[in-house]
Amino acid sequence: MVSKEFFKQMEEIAKERGLELEELMEITKRAIATSVKRETNKSVRVELNPDKNEVLVYTQQLVVEALGEVVDGEMSQITLEDAQKIKKSYKVGDVVEMLVNTKEFQRQSAKSAKSTFNSDVRALERKKSYEYFKALEDEMISAIVIEINEKHLILNLGQGVTTILPKNELLKNDQFHVGDRITVYVKKVEQTTKDPKVLVSRSERNLVTRLLESHISEIKDGTIEIKGISRDPGDRCKIAVYSNDPKVDALGSCVGEQGSRIREVVAALNGEKIDLYKWSENPEELIANSLQPAHVTKVLNIDPKAKTSLAIVPDEQLSLAIGKNGQNVRLAVVSCGWKIDIKPTSEAYREGLLEGMLFDDRA
Repeated sequence: MVSKEFFKQMEEIAKERGLELEELMEITKRAIATSVKRETNKSVRVELNPDKNEVLVYTQQLVVEALGEVVDGEMSQITLEDAQKIKKSYKVGDVVEMLVNTKEFQRQSAKSAKSTFNSDVRALERKKSYEYFKALEDEMISAIVIEINEKHLILNLGQGVTTILPKNELLKNDQFHVGDRITVYVKKVEQTTKDPKVLVSRSERNLVTRLLESHISEIKDGTIEIKGISRDPGDRCKIAVYSNDPKVDALGSCVGEQGSRIREVVAALNGEKIDLYKWSENPEELIANSLQPAHVTKVLNIDPKAKTSLAIVPDEQLSLAIGKNGQNVRLAVVSCGWKIDIKPTSEAYREGLLEGMLFDDRA
């Protein structure tokens, strides 16, 4: 018989640590069994009966004709002769169980059981924590900044787990303070002998994908697909979207009423610009769309096998099509999957690429 407090404490521990009571009961039984076995050198069986406030501990011995070597995991042995001194009816193959008086345990045994219990509980917590975060790999999660230094931020991810967010994984406009709640992308989760190692980032391309899914229900449910995405973290992102439902406008749904939806994504990225364009199975249309906001006069030299093309743009939009330091065309290439060379209209006429078209072909 034990105090009601014993089982009540187990319920409280399970609740506080996010464990199942049954799991905690098994750990308790193993801890007691290990301690008693160490003291008695016999196999041990433990019963926990919360309804009766009982902890019953039994030693177990297999009745054998003659003692032999006991392999790890096998039950301890007792000879038939010794077993029949306990009870005449015992025969070879029976198991002799003897109830242990736990009050006779030495203090050291109780201390050992408690140590084993704490160790096993912590191991179970680490296992569950790893499984929890492993399931979040390639997802975005919310974290709280608990420390900032020159090289990184330390984040509290919950579940008793912290991680480091290197400053090179931040966006250029990120300015966080201790106590701020921020959104990060889980790149990888590794199991260690302690807490799981959770690698997070704000510069990963897929963070934008997860943000779009969270703010745009049509992307979440698959009505609208993200067909291609490229990103200069913290500066600009270019995304090709496609609607699987003719009644749903891909661009309009993503932008939202008066830009409300896309504005929330931009805010979560601290001002990173988002360029959306419509995906098309027609290479000419796709390539032209990918170079937006520049207007494309014509797409030529399309080679489906090599995935190469030549885009002709009005002279005054050449800089816009290429973008600062080549950013617009570079993001277009990655997001649409085609290599794109660009020529201004005047050069295309001189080379005879636009025969029969007006020179001043502007947007």
